[in-house]
Amino acid sequence: MTLPKTMRAMVTMGHGDLDQMVLHPDWPRPDPAPGEVLIRVGACGLNNTDVNTRSGWYSKTVSDATTGGAFAEVGEDDPTWGGAPITFPRIQGADVCGEIVAVGDGVDPSRIGERVITDGWLRDPDDLLNKDKSGYFGSERDGGFAEYTTTPARNALPIKSPLSDAELATFSCSYSTAEGMLTRAQVSAGDTVLVPGASGGVGGALVQLAKRRGARVIAMAAEGKHEAVRALGPDRILPRAPGDLRAALGDEKITVVADVVGGPYWPHLIDILERGGRYTCSGAIAGPMVALDLRTFYLRDLTFTGSTVIDPEVMPNIVRYIEAGEIKPALAATYPLEELREAQAAFIAKTHSGNIVVTP
Repeated sequence: MTLPKTMRAMVTMGHGDLDQMVLHPDWPRPDPAPGEVLIRVGACGLNNTDVNTRSGWYSKTVSDATTGGAFAEVGEDDPTWGGAPITFPRIQGADVCGEIVAVGDGVDPSRIGERVITDGWLRDPDDLLNKDKSGYFGSERDGGFAEYTTTPARNALPIKSPLSDAELATFSCSYSTAEGMLTRAQVSAGDTVLVPGASGGVGGALVQLAKRRGARVIAMAAEGKHEAVRALGPDRILPRAPGDLRAALGDEKITVVADVVGGPYWPHLIDILERGGRYTCSGAIAGPMVALDLRTFYLRDLTFTGSTVIDPEVMPNIVRYIEAGEIKPALAATYPLEELREAQAAFIAKTHSGNIVVTP
């Protein structure tokens, strides 16, 4: 197979607003290093990580909600999820679906032609469980907002599915994040799980994956998005932020809150947890600074778990769920690569339900 030496790529040039993403028509195509594969990208999903890394929201100097725009001050020592400076230029994009078209030394050539989706977590091959040695695809190395990308062979997971590339590109980050949260919180069939922000990519994944575990699920979303959320199968749907959440829940006994929203409404979520309940979090799109009454925390024997670096088996399990038809994609819209700025603006506006994807 003859491969081009250059490719179209949307390259993030630095921290700042949407104009930091620049389309390059002749960016050098990467070659797979030993142990890596080269993927022709069929589609790549958008995620909050893309927005937060570009804008510098992860920096401790920023206390506002995720806006997607430039912040007045970004500390250059900690502007990424991992707390270390990111290097620019950088091709972002973690959720790739595509085809392996070349392999590096040490990788079985029979993998050429495989349809794959990416596991975004980059791990030390000699120390897979060490979270301090992990990085993220599209952050610590170039990702999928381009025609081609490389990744370690173990991060390119073969998949057999009738779903389109765009549909498959909705799973990797959102669903692995959700499954990681549910795993940390040890969600099982005996739980009732409350999911704020259920119309988003991770929120919708939480609904489906908690139901798959047999839990009762109560979703929270803006009323205009209830129809789309209902299609995901929750047992009940509440407004996005009821004034009296306890009254809205009625007799429901909430044992788990699975949250990526945070913000000013956060104390209401903690107040309705049952004694011995669990709160699990992997995001704070409405704002990272929240108020906590420690008496609520300790007097009710609550457990809080943060969830970022997932266990190595999570993504292979997600592939298995997809192939078995146990979870389904929630594709909101597809944009061409050259309209990534517009796609990300739509993603930030949050008027959609589900995931947004770009295609080269």
